[in-house]
Amino acid sequence: MPDRILLAHGSGGKLAHRLVTETFVSRLGNPILAQMDDAATFNLSGTVAFTTDSYVVDPIFFPGGDIGKLAVCGTVNDLAMSGARPLYLSLAVIIEEGFSKSDLERIVDSIHQATIEAGMTIVTGDTKVVNQGSADKLYINTAGVGIVPEGVNVSGKNAKPGDKILLSGPIGDHGIAVMSKREGLRFSSKLESDSAPLNDMVERILATGQQVHCLRDPTRGGLATTLNELAQQSHTRIVIEEAAIPVREEVLGACEMLGLDPLYVANEGKLVAVLPASGVDKVLAAMRSSCYGKRAVIIGEVTDGEPGRVVMRTHLGSFRVIDMLTGDILPRIC
Repeated sequence: MPDRILLAHGSGGKLAHRLVTETFVSRLGNPILAQMDDAATFNLSGTVAFTTDSYVVDPIFFPGGDIGKLAVCGTVNDLAMSGARPLYLSLAVIIEEGFSKSDLERIVDSIHQATIEAGMTIVTGDTKVVNQGSADKLYINTAGVGIVPEGVNVSGKNAKPGDKILLSGPIGDHGIAVMSKREGLRFSSKLESDSAPLNDMVERILATGQQVHCLRDPTRGGLATTLNELAQQSHTRIVIEEAAIPVREEVLGACEMLGLDPLYVANEGKLVAVLPASGVDKVLAAMRSSCYGKRAVIIGEVTDGEPGRVVMRTHLGSFRVIDMLTGDILPRIC
């Protein structure tokens, strides 16, 4: 079975060594990783941001990406939302016995391309193989380290009444792209996951010199859950405008078919920025200068009122309470 992962590939012996060197190090190699030590060593100075995440998406290949690209972009974006410049990444892979080695190589190549775009370096990692049936094809865990520039203070608790809320583009693309592959849905035009590294856009935002209170990427739970998290962290009320929120026609149609609300569908390449009204024009221009923010818009504002509450002015002019997601409408979406 030359194209299949065997339990012996996780034994720590010759097969395991070959898998690591031929599949991972050969594709992701850099001077730090090439040392093949049990821990990576590097120098850091300043305020450090550190994050970790695990990825169990089903299916592992979907329109616009795969589990490898998703893992890199997700970790990069978590660092970027703290205002940090992402630097180093760890990669741990749990592989089900019998998994295709060529598919694994395809995923590692995707990981490599994503790290190049994000400007990150994978410096350490781990590989485990489990019995067939003990995992679903492939799981990935990543951890990322970055440096927060001096003077940057970005946090969900910083939102203040009078702040404007900016969104970098249409919502729901990732969740519906994954669901379309899972459920065999087809659209008249191509719908792909928005999975993308957002650190360049964040750097452009911070380079404007405008004060930015909050940055957040609305992943699981969608835009609605993210806004509720910000309102709760900052003890403020958030008001958004339904007419201002961009959603692709394909996403709207799929949501109607599946009984979903786009506000709760996952995104993997969008960000929400909260900042004083005085800086909106410059920050919007910076977001739109990025290839991932060309449709950036203002969708609402932070107000006084009932703390922790998010409301939306509908197309009809009435107000609707937007609560945090309850349950899991789209399991294993990232």
